[in-house]
Amino acid sequence: MAVYTDLTDEELSDLMKRYDIGAPLTIKGIAEGVENSNFFLETEAGRFILTIFEKRVNAADLPFFMGVLEAVANAGLPAAKPIRGSNGSMIQQVRGKPCSIVSFLPGVSAKRPNAAQCRAVGAALAGLHNTLTNHAGQRANSLGPADWKRLFSAEIAQAAEALEPNLHALVDSDLVAIAENWPKNLPTGIIHADLFPDNVLFLRNEVSGLIDFYFACTDILAYDLAVMLNAWCFEPSGREFDLIKGRSLISGYESIRPLSTAETVAIPILARGAALRFFLTRLIDWNATPAGALVRPKDPRDYSARLAFHRNAKTIGDYGG
Repeated sequence: MAVYTDLTDEELSDLMKRYDIGAPLTIKGIAEGVENSNFFLETEAGRFILTIFEKRVNAADLPFFMGVLEAVANAGLPAAKPIRGSNGSMIQQVRGKPCSIVSFLPGVSAKRPNAAQCRAVGAALAGLHNTLTNHAGQRANSLGPADWKRLFSAEIAQAAEALEPNLHALVDSDLVAIAENWPKNLPTGIIHADLFPDNVLFLRNEVSGLIDFYFACTDILAYDLAVMLNAWCFEPSGREFDLIKGRSLISGYESIRPLSTAETVAIPILARGAALRFFLTRLIDWNATPAGALVRPKDPRDYSARLAFHRNAKTIGDYGG
């Protein structure tokens, strides 16, 4: 269960005195998620989500994340609106850790997204990009291409080889190819950078919520789409790409924000880079988790399989575009 900080009644009562949303009625921990402590919170004013940010989140980045979330919600997109405390701040402190309260969003995440949901979330991503075009804040991508070689340390390279024979050499080749071919001068802006199916809520096939903006950053807009091609359009093994889902995702995006020719050409290398990013971070978590741990991180082999697909992809047509 992803609750690392369990509040006492006194701590919760003291926290709620800093908001104007009434007294707490019920609070329940949320099992999903691995980064922070999350709770369903019901007060006299309605339902909310309380998040306590744990050590993996840089507290200095929180004003940017919350500012992005507030801008998206204020624009009418399906995003949770941060609740400002009586002091005007969207970030409070509890037990020495930063925390926030945001509005509750209805809906459920799709465990096996269908083509209609892929199209809807593609359009939602484009709407997000358009909405944030003139947002004042900026944040460098702390898990972007400049960081990937560093993440693939000697220890992690050994872990890759233990996972699959010859994987060390294949990832080395990915690093070289991506560094040589990574596109320049593509449109940039604020991206979500982690819009996986568990970070999107649906009511039937309509997007009802975009959540977890805690990797948001300033980067190539089409890279955000490439992250989603990896997360939404592969079969569970990661070895087979669903062209119908890919076509739906891309067409949904382009129904709101058409891709330029340069962005279209760059999709294969952007998708390869996105797969490498998630392979590396999953492998690092996998390698750091002791055998027999109650919670096992996500298997990095899902993304080594995706990398094998991307090495052979030549055009956006390979992704359904």
